[in-house]
Amino acid sequence: MFKIFFVLSALVAMVYCGGDPADTQATLLKYTNEVNPDGSYNYEYASSNGLDVSETGVGSSYASGSFAYTSPEGQPIQLSYTADENGYQPRGDHLPTPPPIPDYILKGLAYIESHPFEKVSFAKK
Repeated sequence: MFKIFFVLSALVAMVYCGGDPADTQATLLKYTNEVNPDGSYNYEYASSNGLDVSETGVGSSYASGSFAYTSPEGQPIQLSYTADENGYQPRGDHLPTPPPIPDYILKGLAYIESHPFEKVSFAKK
């Protein structure tokens, strides 16, 4: 009996949360894809639901690209990135940023920079 209740509850939840499948369908508006013999490539596509993606690069060496979409909260998301020997480096206004460096740390760093280390030798002459 419990199994039947669980299955029926799951079906009701899927129907209730699923919404209209036509609302989730997107149409491809633009699509290009090019792969060259030297390993370079580029692709770009856009869809009717606001997704816009592009990337260029050289296979396993370098890539740069961007994508844009609207979040479920209605916020426009735009992200650009590079990926190379320095790793993946995303850039976007929606990404978290570190807190500002406190003044006492900045003053300490300035002091250290203005007073370089002098090597001292304790060897006997």
